[in-house]
Amino acid sequence: MNTTGRDSEVRSATADREIAISRLIDAPRELVFEAFTEVRHLSKWWGPEGFTTTTRSFEFRVGGEWVFVMHGPDGTDYSEWISWIEIVPPERIEMLHGEYRGDPNAFESVLTFTPEGKTTRIEMLTVFATKELRDEAIEKHGAIEGGQQTLGNLAAYVAEVVRDGAAG
Repeated sequence: MNTTGRDSEVRSATADREIAISRLIDAPRELVFEAFTEVRHLSKWWGPEGFTTTTRSFEFRVGGEWVFVMHGPDGTDYSEWISWIEIVPPERIEMLHGEYRGDPNAFESVLTFTPEGKTTRIEMLTVFATKELRDEAIEKHGAIEGGQQTLGNLAAYVAEVVRDGAAG
């Protein structure tokens, strides 16, 4: 079934509210997916350079939540909340991300994991409720650079897991 026309319409309808980030990761898709789905992995790489993460609660299932605090390099704490909307192992994760449950400024992200030989292409498409919220995320919070750094941290982490043979 060809949905290209519909996809193009949907894409153009949200283009001014989107951030898209992609990275090729030198690890098998199953491991990259696992690094996103198990808290023992997430806490070791999640966030931009210099950030650490403390998980308050984590339940990876549709409707489940991840409640955590990101600790900035300047000592600032950022309360975060994610709810899982769709999970298709090891291909796709859709989530709602805000500062807290019910956050009116929460945004949706879709992560896709595509095998490319022995590597994995991860694509993160984030759609904000308004163009203004997207622009604020970019300008005030460095969302593009932070997203690229986060995927860089993921790449470094899974490379270490592969090297150490600690997958699974």
